[in-house]
Amino acid sequence: MTTTQQPSSPDAAAVPQLPRVPFPVVDEVARHCTQDAEPNTVHIEIHLPGPLEPARMRAAFAGALARHPRSLMRERARGPLARRYEWELTSEPDTEVVTFVPRTAGALGRARERALAEAPPLTSSPPLRLEVVEDPEVLGCVLLFTMNHTALDGPACLRLAATAAELYGGHPVPAVPPPARQAPGLPHRTGRGPVFARPARVAPGTPGAVPGNAMLVSELPVPRRSPGAPYTVNDQLMVATALSLADWNRAHGAPDRPLRITMPVDDRTRGPEMPIGNGTRLVEVGFSAADVAAGTDIASLLCRTAERTRALKAQPRPQLGRGASLLTTPVLPVAVRAGITRGLRVLAAPWVSTTLLSNIGRIPYPLDFGDAGRATAVWFSAPARMPRGLTVTTAATGGRLHLVLRWSRTLLGDEDGARLRDLFARHLAATSPEAV
Repeated sequence: MTTTQQPSSPDAAAVPQLPRVPFPVVDEVARHCTQDAEPNTVHIEIHLPGPLEPARMRAAFAGALARHPRSLMRERARGPLARRYEWELTSEPDTEVVTFVPRTAGALGRARERALAEAPPLTSSPPLRLEVVEDPEVLGCVLLFTMNHTALDGPACLRLAATAAELYGGHPVPAVPPPARQAPGLPHRTGRGPVFARPARVAPGTPGAVPGNAMLVSELPVPRRSPGAPYTVNDQLMVATALSLADWNRAHGAPDRPLRITMPVDDRTRGPEMPIGNGTRLVEVGFSAADVAAGTDIASLLCRTAERTRALKAQPRPQLGRGASLLTTPVLPVAVRAGITRGLRVLAAPWVSTTLLSNIGRIPYPLDFGDAGRATAVWFSAPARMPRGLTVTTAATGGRLHLVLRWSRTLLGDEDGARLRDLFARHLAATSPEAV
């Protein structure tokens, strides 16, 4: 008896293989440490003075995704012995990305809650969603983006929003220079303290029984600086964060420990060629207990902080440090590396930095949506999972500082967030030239 080999299906042979991109270090570590209780989301909301036309907005955002094809990605299925996670790049979205939320009271608050509680799936391209929200209590409309931070960060999403604004409004985005970095001078101690010194933790407040993240959105004046001041607005924000947490911990009886504040540094160009994905590197700014003691000299602390941040920004460094680069080397199967990474994360929890301060600064794009108007405010927030449990994020639009405090509900309650906001506002005002 003989068997005849059947030819392979011509339809199967004609199916093209989609391009694949191995997960970068940041994406892989984030993928290893995914938690359902505290989703790894970034939220961005852009406030416009007027309404948007649904069909026109959907077409504009589809065009923005097409112009930045690296955003059209989904996690590729893998076998148990695979040594890498891989992104699969699609030619178009798998689902409708843009939805228009019915105009009802409280719609913006509910959209914010969804942004903290529901991460876009990595298995659907692209791993982000955009809700256009109209709320009777809010002027105009709000573009509320939710990104899965395993795939995308805030600056990358802002680039997508800028391209969508250009396509919707018909106004080209002006050239945006890359972030300026001063050349490194003499070596300077960054103030991190001994390598094995345990940093302060944010003292627990009055958490509730429901897990997850919560946030508080506020608007403050951009802090003023004297002409020629040796420090930046980012340094003022860093000092205000450190002093606020030191005050909070003292009020809650926590022991005096050095503070370490993680600061993302982004060296990417902001133009149409900006790389899409997770492109920031993380550095840690250290503050000794004496730096943040009650009655400290603010002017001196601002200058010391400026020296530390300049030195850290100028130093080349892998995005998450050399240890993470070694940990993600594809020697062992990815499932094995995932278990090792999660175990090390638990062991290293006491040495994780106190908090994260992410300052996008002045929004580098006009975000002009034509007849819907230009952005009047931009808020964003970064994940606040334990053991940090608190993140501080800022952006500036129209001469106003847009601040979001985001925290883990297992650490703080809503009244705690309001108290921390008040401390931050007071200490930020104390960095102004009149106060210093």
